[in-house]
Amino acid sequence: MQIPIYNPKPQYEALRGELEQAATGLLASGAYVLGPHVEAFEDAVAEHLGCRHAIGVNSGTDALLIALAAAGVGPGDEVVTSPFTFYASAEVISLLGATPRFADIDPDTFNVTAETLEAACSGRTKALLPVHIFGQGPDMAAVNDLARRRGLHVVEDTAQAFGARQGERRLGALGDLGAHSFYPTKNLGGFGDGGMITTDDDGLAAQCRLLRLHGQERRDHHTRIGHNSRLDALQAALLHVKLPHVDGWNDRRKAIAALYDRRLADVPGLATPHVAPHGDHVYHQYTVRIADGRRDAVRDALQAAGIGCMVYYAVPLHHQPAYRHLQACCPAAERACQEVLSLPMWPYMGEERVERVAEAVRQALAAG
Repeated sequence: MQIPIYNPKPQYEALRGELEQAATGLLASGAYVLGPHVEAFEDAVAEHLGCRHAIGVNSGTDALLIALAAAGVGPGDEVVTSPFTFYASAEVISLLGATPRFADIDPDTFNVTAETLEAACSGRTKALLPVHIFGQGPDMAAVNDLARRRGLHVVEDTAQAFGARQGERRLGALGDLGAHSFYPTKNLGGFGDGGMITTDDDGLAAQCRLLRLHGQERRDHHTRIGHNSRLDALQAALLHVKLPHVDGWNDRRKAIAALYDRRLADVPGLATPHVAPHGDHVYHQYTVRIADGRRDAVRDALQAAGIGCMVYYAVPLHHQPAYRHLQACCPAAERACQEVLSLPMWPYMGEERVERVAEAVRQALAAG
């Protein structure tokens, strides 16, 4: 039995009738770009996350880019973010002519902290970009307090944590702006690329809507240099069908993680994920740490056994060729890149697959 690291097909099968009805309804409508289907999905996301505005864009990367631009980030500015994340989190900063500065991570949660963010700030810092890695975020109350003290914007990279809560509120609605991805592997995954920006600020929302459509205030009147970044109406219609189910799917992810935790709790040389006390974890990835230089051997053994697994991430951003010149010092991120391994995780995995993965991990580590 092959076990992929992620399998979106069971979600499709569970909702097949609704999804196909939504798709054919959209095709018959003739409204394929923005329009009522996108607006309805935006309203539903805003209600789900508990914020005033949701602005659909064509990818999570564009959500970050446009959110930062709306916050006024530009040449000469600096934005502090994590080195332990996908390249886009820093790339968008550079695309705006600004400079990323890297804050080291907490080795238990893999997230930046208010303390590491502040240590990376300078007089040129314009914004903080905390990444909610693998399904949980840093302490956003502490991050927001830092931002208020220093007069900074906070843009949450929520690509891997859709639906996660801190207290009574959800990530993506705690900073000035939130950036979300609907890439197919995400907790709320579409059938192609897609993204969303969320905010409570009317002015920032207006700028985001302007920037996603060529800086156009009204037809043939362009007040800014913008982008062509519109969420496809077909993706919006399909995602709208899936949205009411995401909390249930996240609960399933938590149950799978709890089973992994029990089966891997006493494995020497392996650390299971740590859930921070300030919020919940929705397990976009179930990522363990494997010490003593044995991670790659375990990965190879799992793959040979037909079990999908992945290293997220093998190289920290401050060691990427584009950013080496910044000479950031982030030892916790560097060590994490040498030890992390993400195991199969999707809502319909079932207990049998989890048991098989856990046993394969045990055997690989026992084999030395």
